[in-house]
Amino acid sequence: MAKVWQHPFLNVFKHFKVEEWKRSTKEGDVTTVTDKTLKGTVYRISGSVPASNYLQLPKTSTQSLGLTGCYLYILFKPMPTKYFVVHLDVATEDSQVVRISFSNLFKEFKSTATWLQFPFICGAARGSVYENTVKAAKRDLVGLAPTNVRWTFLTFDLRHVLSLYLNRSYSHLKSVRLCSNLLVKNLFTSNLLFDPGVTFSEVQQSKQTLQGVAPIPREMAFPMPKGENWHDLYDYIRFPSDGSKMPFDSIQKGTLNPAADVHSLDGPVSHLPKQVTLSKPVRDRVSLIQQITSPKEMPRQSPLLTKSIPRVKLAASEPLRESNQSGWREGLRSGGDSCLPLSSLDDGGIHVYAHKNRDVTVHEVRIDSDENMSAKVPGPKVITRNSTRCTRLLPDPILKLKRIIGFGGCSTRWALWAAHGTVVVYPCHALIVAVALDSGTQWFFAGHTDKVAALAFNGNSTLLASAQIGHLSMMRLWDFTTTKCLSMFKTGMHSVSCLSFSYNGNILCGTGTDGHGKTVVVVWNTAQASRGGEVELLAKAHTDVDIQTLKIAFFDDTRMVSCGRENVRLWRVRSGALRSCPVNLGEYRSLEFTDLDFEAGHSTERELEDRTLFVCSRSGHVLEIDYKNVTVRNARRLLPSEVQHSHRREKQTFNSGPGIALNGICLSSSFCATASEDGYLRLWPLDFSEVFLEAEHHNPVTSVSIDPDNLKVLCTTAAGNVGFLDIQSRDYSTVMRSHTDSVLAFSVEGLQKQLVTVSQDNTIRIWNLESMQQLYEFTASDEVPCAVAFHPSQPIFACGFETGVVRTISLAASKLLEEHKQHRGLITGLTFSPNGSFMYSSCSHGTLALYNCTMQKSHILRVLANVVSQDADHGPDALSVSANGHLLAFVGPSKYVVTLMDAYSLDELLRIDVSILDLESTALDMAVKLQFAPSSPGHLLVTTSSHKLLVLDAKSGRLIRAVSQVHKHSCSSLALSLDSCYLLTAGDRVIKVWDYGMRFDVNFQVFIGHSELVRQVGFTPDRRQVISVGDAIFLWDFQGVFAEEPSEDEIHFSLVEASGSPEVEASTEEVQDLTPEANDTPRELVPLPTAISPPCLDLSSIQQMVHQSTFSESEEEEDACLKKNITAVNGTKTTSLLPVEEAMQSEEPTAATPVVIQPGSRPCSHAGDECKKETKRLEPQNHTRPDCYRHFAPRFKTSVPSSQVLSLPLADAEGLKLKAVIGYNGNGRGNMVWNPDTGLFAYSCGCVVIVEDLHSGSQQHWLGHPEEISTLAVSHDAQVVASASGCGHRDSRCQIRIWNVKARTCQKVLFHHETQVQAMAYSRDDRLLVTLGDYVDRVIALWNTHTYELMSSTRFSDPVHEVAFSPLQVGHLACVGRGTVTFWLTELQGTDISLKVHRVPAPDAIGPVELTSLCYGASCLLYTGTSTGQICAWDTETSRCFMTWEADGGEIGILQCHGDRLVSGSNTKRIRLWSVVAVHELRVRGSSASSSSVLLEQEMTLDGTVVSATFDDCMDMGIVGTTAGTLWYINWMENTSIRLISGHKNKVSEVAFSPDESHCATCGEDGSVRVWSLASMELVVQFQVLNQSCLCLAWSPVPGSLSGPKGQHVVAGYSDGTLRVFSISRTEMELKMHPHSAAVTALSYSADGEIILSGDKDGLVAVSSPRTGMTVRVLSEHRSSPINVLDGTKKQVKRHPAWHEGSCGSFSPSVHGWDAELGVEGSDLWLAVSADRRVSIWVSDWMKDKCELLDWLSFPAPAGPEVPQPLPPSLAAFCPWDKSTVVYSGFGLQKEILFYSLLQKQVIDKIPLPYFATSLSLSPAACIIAVGFSERVLRLIDCTAKTRQDHLGHDDAVCLCRFTLSGNRLFTTSYNEILVWEVPNRC
Repeated sequence: MAKVWQHPFLNVFKHFKVEEWKRSTKEGDVTTVTDKTLKGTVYRISGSVPASNYLQLPKTSTQSLGLTGCYLYILFKPMPTKYFVVHLDVATEDSQVVRISFSNLFKEFKSTATWLQFPFICGAARGSVYENTVKAAKRDLVGLAPTNVRWTFLTFDLRHVLSLYLNRSYSHLKSVRLCSNLLVKNLFTSNLLFDPGVTFSEVQQSKQTLQGVAPIPREMAFPMPKGENWHDLYDYIRFPSDGSKMPFDSIQKGTLNPAADVHSLDGPVSHLPKQVTLSKPVRDRVSLIQQITSPKEMPRQSPLLTKSIPRVKLAASEPLRESNQSGWREGLRSGGDSCLPLSSLDDGGIHVYAHKNRDVTVHEVRIDSDENMSAKVPGPKVITRNSTRCTRLLPDPILKLKRIIGFGGCSTRWALWAAHGTVVVYPCHALIVAVALDSGTQWFFAGHTDKVAALAFNGNSTLLASAQIGHLSMMRLWDFTTTKCLSMFKTGMHSVSCLSFSYNGNILCGTGTDGHGKTVVVVWNTAQASRGGEVELLAKAHTDVDIQTLKIAFFDDTRMVSCGRENVRLWRVRSGALRSCPVNLGEYRSLEFTDLDFEAGHSTERELEDRTLFVCSRSGHVLEIDYKNVTVRNARRLLPSEVQHSHRREKQTFNSGPGIALNGICLSSSFCATASEDGYLRLWPLDFSEVFLEAEHHNPVTSVSIDPDNLKVLCTTAAGNVGFLDIQSRDYSTVMRSHTDSVLAFSVEGLQKQLVTVSQDNTIRIWNLESMQQLYEFTASDEVPCAVAFHPSQPIFACGFETGVVRTISLAASKLLEEHKQHRGLITGLTFSPNGSFMYSSCSHGTLALYNCTMQKSHILRVLANVVSQDADHGPDALSVSANGHLLAFVGPSKYVVTLMDAYSLDELLRIDVSILDLESTALDMAVKLQFAPSSPGHLLVTTSSHKLLVLDAKSGRLIRAVSQVHKHSCSSLALSLDSCYLLTAGDRVIKVWDYGMRFDVNFQVFIGHSELVRQVGFTPDRRQVISVGDAIFLWDFQGVFAEEPSEDEIHFSLVEASGSPEVEASTEEVQDLTPEANDTPRELVPLPTAISPPCLDLSSIQQMVHQSTFSESEEEEDACLKKNITAVNGTKTTSLLPVEEAMQSEEPTAATPVVIQPGSRPCSHAGDECKKETKRLEPQNHTRPDCYRHFAPRFKTSVPSSQVLSLPLADAEGLKLKAVIGYNGNGRGNMVWNPDTGLFAYSCGCVVIVEDLHSGSQQHWLGHPEEISTLAVSHDAQVVASASGCGHRDSRCQIRIWNVKARTCQKVLFHHETQVQAMAYSRDDRLLVTLGDYVDRVIALWNTHTYELMSSTRFSDPVHEVAFSPLQVGHLACVGRGTVTFWLTELQGTDISLKVHRVPAPDAIGPVELTSLCYGASCLLYTGTSTGQICAWDTETSRCFMTWEADGGEIGILQCHGDRLVSGSNTKRIRLWSVVAVHELRVRGSSASSSSVLLEQEMTLDGTVVSATFDDCMDMGIVGTTAGTLWYINWMENTSIRLISGHKNKVSEVAFSPDESHCATCGEDGSVRVWSLASMELVVQFQVLNQSCLCLAWSPVPGSLSGPKGQHVVAGYSDGTLRVFSISRTEMELKMHPHSAAVTALSYSADGEIILSGDKDGLVAVSSPRTGMTVRVLSEHRSSPINVLDGTKKQVKRHPAWHEGSCGSFSPSVHGWDAELGVEGSDLWLAVSADRRVSIWVSDWMKDKCELLDWLSFPAPAGPEVPQPLPPSLAAFCPWDKSTVVYSGFGLQKEILFYSLLQKQVIDKIPLPYFATSLSLSPAACIIAVGFSERVLRLIDCTAKTRQDHLGHDDAVCLCRFTLSGNRLFTTSYNEILVWEVPNRC
């Protein structure tokens, strides 16, 4: 009814009787005058100060006009040469009051969350000089009104303004204030749009009222002489305008005809272009920018001009998210009309010119300010038949605040009970948070624009009062049950420190300070607030005393008490005055009192005022004050306990001494609670005789409150914690734990769903993303963390500090892993590459660092100085890495330039100068933030200092598009969703969510809540939530729908058929033709969608059939399904391919019965070949790795396989024979098989399948895989083994090899899966093989094992973790995934197969978990493991879960079951044996079963996460593999575990051999030194150094005096610069030396073993004695370049017999003595090689302390762009068959091996190589050289026969080659695998 009386319009001045000044007010010079133009009385408001001269409606600010009309009409005239101001207070539907102001005093538009300021440009008489000037330059005329200013009819659309600029809904007009200097006739409100230039006759003729326009009523009309035009005499302004948008969002006169926006013309009007003369500097700048921004020129046809065109009708639009998401619409231009080229199939270059007609205009959004501006911005657009029109971004709102981590902001005193002790309410900066204690659910009270300073509840907690800080401190009253703001009013104080409500809620009092710092006490009447009335001021008083707490007496609303420094006062309101009297404190008057409370309860025998008041102080005193007599009745002092024992505390006493500083006190009827500075919450009896309960905190307790039931005590601490103590259970619960200062940055980890934040309070905190509970806290006492980043796949995060230190921390071990100190300034950027192999950091001094993170401990690769902009404002996300990990972008070296680098090497690729991209700007633009688009790696988003957002081409630097005024101030953070559908920006304390496609009239939504700058914003990995940090941590639920997002239960089938229809093939070719090329040329035609996608099968509604089996189906339904889904093509039945649009848009419900799928009658002709008729759905997939370790993740490799033709040996040729492989690939999943009946035992290491005899230890090796093997499977008869690996460099699909065990050959190679195969299994009858792709591939394939032809292929929408066939039922299999089990039934019908699928969700009892493993049990049982450590038992007949139990503390990845015993393995390193006898009985008998529990029989803890396991049928023994690279033999009967296979977990650094060749030693980056027996290749002993990497190794030559094993020692060099000497016989470390400050990279013994030579990373060579441990000499000739090789030999000639025959030509040594030839004396000859291609050769006699440089070699490197990264190592060694010759290979002008003669001082021979060598070894027994390459090839070169052989078998770079001393064996390493080769003896 409130709106009816205001219709059709309301005369405001008349209704409120302004002339009487009863419901309105005036201030200053406000008079009535007669205006000659209007011929009537108007109000003149004049005066030099607008704030002191005004007319206001209503009379007071606490009242409201309540005018609901959305249009406000103001009839006014600015005074000439004067300024004026108008203020409009508007209420929104959420009770927020927004002030809208406009004035010609404002120079530009400004906005906050509650205030909008618009500049007003005054109009002038038509034809005047001023008006002509306005037309030419509107930009500079904001200012004084002109002398001939006219009367103005202003139409102000209040609803549109609020929606457009603040995204709020209009409720009513609250107040109006018209300030000097202006003349005003009247104000009107209405819901109708009136046009003063339209008459009634015109409306009747054109029927314009149907279009929303009506003529003005008589009361609103201006006088009009006959024959005159209204617009010639007056100004009409409509704001916001429907026409072109005015500059600066100003209010000014638009087009000459105000109705032009609604009067549509039938035909377009063509405007000819105008020629403009530009100066030469402008032309040069325009030319430069055109070169940067213009696309490549394409030939085009001349446009066909036409005078008239038919009206364009738009076809039905396609679904919202099927529109193009690749980028934004281009062409944001200003101007009049627009040329719209219609793109269609028959568009012959005809350009259609469309006028601004509502039927054909395509609206574009132009962002010119911080508001939603829906202006028609014409420009070139492409209109297709799939064009979509939508007015705004939906859903609205797209964000919903879910949870806030934060407390306080202004004060930590305020936390209140509500809802009878079940809810806690506390402030969090500008918001008020309410938390339900039982569920943890939060809800919020939003509306304050600054931090909340105080809270207060009435007695029954229904009315909440809150006050905020600031100069204009505002108070709000809330209805707590509805969270609705009832009233908002000014406090009249500068700041509020305390509030108190009366019990009935009628009186509210508060205290604070005024602008002069004087204490103020104010009392308000709030009785009418809950009824819609206003709050009235009752009394106000100033006082000189300090007040810290003020409370209203619960027994009398007019009485208050306060306490503060040196005073306790009683207050009373009487006759509108507030008076007080002090309490005589006597000797306690000097105390500082902090809090007070009245005694609880009352006796009827006592008077109402006979109350006791308790007051506490910082000295520990508690005073009992007689309220009636205003005297101190009793005084007690609480003292700390006297500690008599270290483990026991005595009770508190009241003796003299330092007291307990009390911050708060609260009383109940039976006890008292105190909050103290020492961190204790204490509960006392009312006589304070002793403490009966206390809770200790690490920080001072600031407040305390007892709940109404006296069962719980709430407290707050100065550290930002809120908690409560349950008195009955004596349990303490934390409600909120938060940072105490601003949060600077955050990072999200997707696997464990963890959030890490860093804050100015010097803490790093880890939170659970689901519960938002704090998990860890790290404190840096003297440093502020400022940047943080989670590792993508490991439980590791990196943190950067203001001191420049970067630290990596392991969450699993809760320890510091590495500390980097390359930076000297504040860390501004810190990020990992997408695969986690590299880490990048930058600092405010301009330094950029690259780290290698392939190992858990990162190490520095490259540091560049002065490349990043030296501005801390770019943090914490100054660096951005492209989604593919190839590019790194940052702002630098100056703030005007954006630089792109190669992310692997930090080589600069491109610089983009953003300062020249804006022609109109008078200042140079600076880059602020940047971000790569995740789904478009070629797009780089950059925000600038001019508040623009630029989209740049990362390849060419070309400007693709730009958006202006993204935020009012600088954008502090931006983030894109993974599919680039949505964009988040933060700035001005607000968050904006944008439609990245920019397809709507309103393309973003604004969200407020932060009271400080938003430091960072981003999506969570699952895209379901948004996180923003600043003053607190905000977690928002994201309501948006992502592009092509499949439903949870949706599964897509890719069906393989014998032959497809020609139509399908043609469609496939068409798609290939329409694929855009990799260039910048725009496509001439828009590609149309094609109907080639496979049918979509929704399994969510498949239900169990009554009285039938799970998969049963009637024949009629089956036939109907087949008829519907199968069509005949060329006489062959094939599955029809339905368009995906029909499948997605169909509103018909999916059938509730299972669907039979028949892929076709004839399968593909070639086994394993990709079927050409198979189609996939063309949609973006979410490739986020699931929270499950079951998925295989191949190790990151920088090497690529060889692409050249290799010289592979023939089958019968004599060459290297692979004898043994040391290691097990712990990175695989299920990559070990064992058949106890036949003894077959196979496992994988790298790309080799190893079949080992467990009795003899002999090995067979199956080679052929190009990449790391992920999984294995064995048939039930153990005659066939299947192995799977990744794609080769020439293959687009993964490789599955089928091996014949007896023949030891590969019989088939299958290709189908696109990424990795993570599981395989054979059916019970071995007729089928099922293969499962990883979380990216999501495909399950079924193969016929007789022909190995693909029979069925199914793609899932969610990752599937494991699959298994039933061992009891033929054709039954199951797979598990995200919260579901999918049961399959396969039926073979000749060469065809039919599938029936049934999907069952996991029980609600286990929660939203991943089902990670499964195995079939006895009878009809299926066991599944979960990611949370539970095992579920399923009945496969009914497809239901009937039992679960907690089996482990971590994720269960392995399940094996036989009979009544079940084995589980998890990521907690435990393997457990369960007795599951009761499970079968429980399934059959239900609740009547005798037992319903399982029994844990045994448990073992291994050395890593369990990834593979196989047990015998009795489950007594088995073999288990772990991620540590170990295979264990498990015997449950003997409770023993024996290590069968063991290898290095990380990269192998060196191999060394004992002099007698009985043993060899290896070392690795895992810090271990391992000694192996060469005869059996078994591990003998292992030396482990924790937290260090062992980088080099050497075995000592045995001196003649020491024979046997006693003299055998191994020296190892470590990353900390130490050398450790280990005794092999005693298996202990004998000596530790520290000759280096950097990592030791090379080692060598002298010939006699008395000297150790060591080289380090800094290029220093140390000479040390292993006897004394002393370093006798340091050589620095190779300083600044790491030492790669140290090699030594005896200076003697021992020629090989082959040399006597002269077969090696130029290698013949000299017959003269070396001393005479070389000119130096010495017994030892040794060399050192550094990474800068320099070789030094030395002669030494260590007994005589002589060491002289013999020769110095330096090899040049090519200077060109083709420099490999990383650089190949420099390698050198003495030639064993001619020790006067040095053999060298390294990065140089040619790929070759050089032979340098020390006697001839020249290169005497060269051997060409196909690649640069990464390893080199020369045989001591024959003229053979072994060379390893980064291309995974090992080459054996016979120098005598001049032949070469290439060998494969490595899955990474061959980083090490070592011949044994006899030359009979060759050891090669590739990362952590060691291959042992037998060398033929031919020389």
